[in-house]
Amino acid sequence: MTKKTFDLNQHTFALLRGEPFFAALSRRITKMATTAIPTAGVKLNEKTTQFEMVYNPEFMGSLSDTHVRGVLKHEFYHIIYEHVTGRLPSEGMNIMWNIATDLAINTHIADELPAQACVPGRDKFEKYPLGLSAEAYYKMLKEDEQFKKDPQQGDGDGEGSPSDGQGGGGNGLPDSLDDHSGWGEASDDTKQMAKERLRQAVADAAKEANSRGSWGSVSSAMRKQIMDMINPRVDWRKVLRYFIKTSQRSNKRSTVRKINKRFPYIHSGKKVTRQAKIAISIDQSGSVSDKMLAAFFAELSSLAKYAEFTVVPFDTEVGEEYVYVWKKGKKVTWDRVMCGGTCFDAPTKWVNQRNFDGHIVLTDMCAPKPVPSKCQRMWMTDQQGKDSQYFTTNERVIVIESEI
Repeated sequence: MTKKTFDLNQHTFALLRGEPFFAALSRRITKMATTAIPTAGVKLNEKTTQFEMVYNPEFMGSLSDTHVRGVLKHEFYHIIYEHVTGRLPSEGMNIMWNIATDLAINTHIADELPAQACVPGRDKFEKYPLGLSAEAYYKMLKEDEQFKKDPQQGDGDGEGSPSDGQGGGGNGLPDSLDDHSGWGEASDDTKQMAKERLRQAVADAAKEANSRGSWGSVSSAMRKQIMDMINPRVDWRKVLRYFIKTSQRSNKRSTVRKINKRFPYIHSGKKVTRQAKIAISIDQSGSVSDKMLAAFFAELSSLAKYAEFTVVPFDTEVGEEYVYVWKKGKKVTWDRVMCGGTCFDAPTKWVNQRNFDGHIVLTDMCAPKPVPSKCQRMWMTDQQGKDSQYFTTNERVIVIESEI
């Protein structure tokens, strides 16, 4: 009797019926059959900076349909969690980290995996709780008496090494379900590029899942983690500081107090001062909260030493009589002075007609896209404004955290 050839395409296609998110993500990941590994795994191709899934057809063919689906999701989760491109412990790659990453993933898909999978609450991990991070499981493994050996033990290239998922290295740990070789070995530039491509692939998959109204078996907690990965939280204060400092320009003036290095005591020296002229356009609509304005102005107070701020209140037009310059050392408090609608063309045209190095717009983002800015422009809003912005832009849109 001829042995049936394993066809992975049938299983990835089956994801469409019940797992819209994983089905969409699967289409964006290259998959290759190989006999070089005993089970399955994911890796980063340095040449293409793309993530790849590799699998042994004989192993996959020995599994039930449910377990094949579980292995696929397990590998995709390794990519989503960035286990392939980073997140290594200080000791480097080792079998305990292999197991810890598997435990973190398998807590979400325990009922879909074959018996050899490492699952919290099962076999040697019976006392391990569900729902922890890889780092938390790693700490537990290192403190577990049944695994009290050097976490580096067995981390080699020989037969049964933990890096290839074929053995526990003699320290009592079970085999890892899949192959973890090559994790974290790519250059930093390659990993960063791969992360950006991954973020886009996950974002596209999430968009498809949302359009279908279902993420399948992805829990609400996991969905939040995925969305946080797509839209990583940034420190808006650091971004604001960076924007202002990079807007600084050089001014040179002659001074006899500074010695000219090329022609000492013949020509006067040059004193270089750096300053930035930044326009701060403040949306006057009521949906821009006083809390966000207060947090923003408090941060500007600490940055006034780097720049000269011109505060520009606006609604459908610029309130010329309310514009003022906020210079170094001046203490400023915020007052709402207008109450109309919102038009971003008004402050943009006002700034374009003057000599500014940068333009920051504090707003709820609820107005049509404005004309281009002649200087670099950045938008600052709250999370609601970011989620409901009227237009798309390549310019930076930074969220001032609501808890501030």
